[in-house]
Amino acid sequence: MTHLRTCEVRRLLHNKFVVVMGDSIQRTVYKDLVLLLQKNCLLSPSQLKAKGELSFEHDVLLEGGRCGCMHNNIYYREVRQFCTGHHLVRFYFLTRAYSAYLEEVLSELRRGEYAPDLVVLNSCLWDISRHGRQFPTRYREDLECLFRRMDRVLPESCLLVWNTTLPVANTVSGGFLPPGALASLDHLSEEVIEANFYSSFEAAQRGFDLLDLHFYFRHADQHRLGDGVHWNERAHRRLSQLLLAHVADAWGVNLPDDPGEAGAFRRPEPPARFRSPRQPSKLFPPGPASFVLYPEGIPLPSDLLPQQPPNLSDSSRRRVEYIRGANSRAGLQPTSGPIRRVDTQHPHQVSSPYPIRLPAGSQERRRRRRRSSRRIQHTQSQE
Repeated sequence: MTHLRTCEVRRLLHNKFVVVMGDSIQRTVYKDLVLLLQKNCLLSPSQLKAKGELSFEHDVLLEGGRCGCMHNNIYYREVRQFCTGHHLVRFYFLTRAYSAYLEEVLSELRRGEYAPDLVVLNSCLWDISRHGRQFPTRYREDLECLFRRMDRVLPESCLLVWNTTLPVANTVSGGFLPPGALASLDHLSEEVIEANFYSSFEAAQRGFDLLDLHFYFRHADQHRLGDGVHWNERAHRRLSQLLLAHVADAWGVNLPDDPGEAGAFRRPEPPARFRSPRQPSKLFPPGPASFVLYPEGIPLPSDLLPQQPPNLSDSSRRRVEYIRGANSRAGLQPTSGPIRRVDTQHPHQVSSPYPIRLPAGSQERRRRRRRSSRRIQHTQSQE
C-alpha cells in the first residue's frame, strides 16, 4: 500500500470539504488527518488523550468541549474545524447513530456555504453501551434512519465512507461506559462484530462506501491502548493511509507507487460509462475558497501493521435471521452461513467479512435511480 506524505495528501484533498462524524476514535481520525495535512509526524500521547481542547494543531473548537461543560453523558458535544487556504476539515462528536442532534448537524451542513465532498462516519460503541438488551433492534432502526437521511440530504457528488468499528479487547474501560456497565458488556467484542454486520449491510443497501477497519486491525492488538478501546498513534496513521487510499480509489485518483514519485499522482480519464462530472447541489451551493497553509515537517518513514490470517467467529443466529429478512425486503434470495468468507479458489487468501463496496460509478447511478423514482412517485401522488 502506498504511504502518502503531506504533499500527496494536500493534493488529494485540495479544495475539498471533509466532514468526520462519530465518537472519540473518529475524533482521533480527524486529528491525524489534520496533522497529516500539515506535517509528516505522528500524534503525541497527550494529543491522543486530549478531548475538547480549545485548539489542536491550528484548528478551532467551534462548539462544546471546554467551551461548555465537560462530561461523559450522551449529551456531550464537540465540534472542531481546521481551515486553510485550500482545505476544510470539520468534526462532529456523536453519541448515537441517529438522533435529533444528527438532524441539527445535517441542517447546519445544508445551510452552510460549502458543500461536503467527503463524509467519514461511524457510530457504534455508545449505541451498544447505552441501549443494553435493546441494542440489536434499536441500532438497526437507527442505521436505517441514518442512511436514509444521508441518501436524501447529501449531494450526489459527496462521497460517504462508513468505517466499521475497530476491534475492542475482552476487558474495556472508557468514557462512553455508563456507571455500572462493565458487568453488562462482557460480550462487547462480539456485539461489535454483530453491529458491524448490520451497519455494513445497511450502507451497502444505500450504495455508500464501506471501509472495513475491523478486518484490517483484527490482529493489531499490540497497537491498542490499555483501556481496550482506543489505539496508538501508529495505528491511527495506518488508518489514515487506508482511508486516503480508499478515497483516492473512489475518486479515480492514481496514487504514486513510491512517495517520491510526485508525477504519478494524477487523475486518469475514466471510461465513458463511468464519466460523471461534478454537478453543484441545490442543497449545498458552492462558494469561493476563503480559507493559511502551514509548512511541512520532518518526513515520516513508512510503518505498516502486520497482516495475519483472520480468526473471526461465525455469525450468530440472529445475524442470519436479519440478513434473511433484509434480503427479502430487497428482493434478494435469502442466504445463510458465517459472516467470514474465504475464496474457494485461493484457500490462503481471505476477504472482508462484510459486504463488498461497489465501484463508485455504480453507486452514483444507483442513488440517482432511487432519487428519480422518488420524484416520479411524488409527482404521481400530486396528480
